[in-house]
Amino acid sequence: MKHVLALTSCVLVMGLWASATEQARAQQTASAHAERLLQADHSWNGNPYGAYPAGQPTLTTIRLTIAPHTALPWHTHPIPNVGYVLQGQLTIQDKASGASHVYHQGEAFAESMNDAHRGMSGDTPTVLLLTYAGGDHLPTSIPLKGEKDEY
Repeated sequence: MKHVLALTSCVLVMGLWASATEQARAQQTASAHAERLLQADHSWNGNPYGAYPAGQPTLTTIRLTIAPHTALPWHTHPIPNVGYVLQGQLTIQDKASGASHVYHQGEAFAESMNDAHRGMSGDTPTVLLLTYAGGDHLPTSIPLKGEKDEY
């Protein structure tokens, strides 16, 4: 009986060692592949970014879905932000100049700060991932007078 107990203990220890070895192999350290989608010190319309707002930093990420053939209300952003087109396409239009630029699925863009603009979808729904870098819980979007909220 002693030999059976000793053999069982030995098999159990060997099994635990094998399991630990497999976990160690699965948790090897390696670098990930990074693809830089955007690095910008100015917005899509060429206006440079100023300083970040003072106060406690606040990061916000929004998944925004825009129905086909829809123009968002005119608005501004008081804080820097970046967008990424997950689906469809987005045309950003600057109110003052009328300049516009189209971004397609898989493209990133740096939005303007304090410049009135709007986004417009194409023939299909547009889905965006928007990330804002603000402070002291400032709003992410401010509608122009008489306009609805952007979201």
